[in-house]
Amino acid sequence: MKALQDLQLFVRAARAASFSEAARALNLSPAAVSAAIKRLEAELGLPLFLRSTRQLRLTLAGEQFLQSCEQGLELITQGHEALCAGHCQIQGRLHVALPSDLGRNLALDWLLEFRRQHPGIELRLQVADRLAGLLREQLDLALRYGAPPDSGLVALPLAPQNRRLLVASPDYLQRRGRPTHPEQLREHDCLCFAIQDQLHRVWTFERGDEQLRVEVGGPLAADDGDAVRRLALAGAGIAYKSALDVAADLQAGRLERLCPDWLGEPSPLVLLTPERRSLRPALRALIEHLQGCVQALG
Repeated sequence: MKALQDLQLFVRAARAASFSEAARALNLSPAAVSAAIKRLEAELGLPLFLRSTRQLRLTLAGEQFLQSCEQGLELITQGHEALCAGHCQIQGRLHVALPSDLGRNLALDWLLEFRRQHPGIELRLQVADRLAGLLREQLDLALRYGAPPDSGLVALPLAPQNRRLLVASPDYLQRRGRPTHPEQLREHDCLCFAIQDQLHRVWTFERGDEQLRVEVGGPLAADDGDAVRRLALAGAGIAYKSALDVAADLQAGRLERLCPDWLGEPSPLVLLTPERRSLRPALRALIEHLQGCVQALG
């Protein structure tokens, strides 16, 4: 089905704004992608892209054709799934983005179990704390902490009541003492987290009707949530972490919770997916699996 593959390559290249990125995603050469686009343009009698040495962007005709292609390919996918319903193994490739700490220490096990249940699934994982763009980077699903952006994506709450906690290792507390009020954090080494070059130094708390903002500091900071947690485990300072990320450490006594009468800021775990893909059997199965894994944490 050469014509169908050409349409798929066109959609990939248009979303990525790059023949090279589309080629890498499909394990092809850039020349193969370029040839497919030229075939389409010859058949249509219109240019689909404006090309320069630094930029690739759609023409007006390309933008119109992209919408039709996406709708057509989606209908073809749905038709194939309808034919396979009930007697086909769930299969396909899913691109998933995970935050670093949750990804490495919880979600990887969840995904391995999912693969054992569905060996026909191929997973491509992006484990990082940067905020990946689902549409731009052609991701199928992302797990993120915090309120979802108003982006037209489907947002499913996985752990809506999750919050941040103050934690430190027994070794650090023995050396530096235990703060009993968030204001005392100013006297301690606090392990700050940075995302997109913004250092998260103002930690917020609430207790009943009281609300408190404390500006903290310390000699160590990281742009990776797992690194912040590991620094806390090593006794390097106090961390302000998602309860999900440190639940196992608290249970094992590797970390201790501080100022438990004060609630940290909300940090709901949210699952994001593009709406038009939300009914794919493979993606639906993964969403249901992740929901069950989070619920099992209690």
